[in-house]
Amino acid sequence: MAAFVQRKAQCLARVDASRKGGLDERAAAVVQLLNGRSRFCTTSSCSGRLVLAQGGAAVTQSCGIQKTNCTWLLVTHETCAKDDVMTALEKATGDVVLKFEPFVLHVLCQELQDAQLLHSVAVNSGFRNSGITVGRGGKIMMAVRSTHCLEVPLSHKGKLMVSEEYMEFLIDVANRKMEENTRRIGRFYKCLELALEAPTSADTSPEETGKNHAVYTRRRKRKTIQGQEAHTSPKDHSEEPGPADDAETNLGIFAELML
Repeated sequence: MAAFVQRKAQCLARVDASRKGGLDERAAAVVQLLNGRSRFCTTSSCSGRLVLAQGGAAVTQSCGIQKTNCTWLLVTHETCAKDDVMTALEKATGDVVLKFEPFVLHVLCQELQDAQLLHSVAVNSGFRNSGITVGRGGKIMMAVRSTHCLEVPLSHKGKLMVSEEYMEFLIDVANRKMEENTRRIGRFYKCLELALEAPTSADTSPEETGKNHAVYTRRRKRKTIQGQEAHTSPKDHSEEPGPADDAETNLGIFAELML
């Protein structure tokens, strides 16, 4: 526990090194809610954005900060108009892509069961690409992510490669993704607020903690055994579980943690 408290104090004391230099307005409520709890600490976040990125690196990787050979011609955390995009494209001299990057949040958790709770809430709110990682030093990180991204090449060597009609269609798609992203953030906040108000990990005794960890371990073992049995059948071997299977398992863990 002392190690987590120290990590949290160090994280919250750091200067915001992001390009913006502060929290995105839409992510602020979620970040403040989690940091107000003793068992959680947010380490990075982005509420979602539309970006016109120029450069080779922009095509192959997300530009969390401005990198060498990667220039942002336009970035907004709101919906945008075609005229704004077309004006920004006039400055293009290289290869440009239009990207929509959805809400992302990284949270340092004190215990595994805390990360499990956040994971279940995230998946149930539409962030189905969320996951948990445990470092060698016992550092537990939970990442809230979704898959409704967008990345489309628009120009090559400064020359626009698509029609204005297609640009209008593309921007409409990107804007609808941004609106859905906003709804998911709101849903995540409401579900998280309810989960944290319930008698969860923050008020769990050591005996209950051990019991919940054992429940999670048994579920993991059961899933492994079922997977091994499935591989004995050629037909089943070729079939992989879909995202819904993971969601049901995580929600089941969440329900048992709430008991």
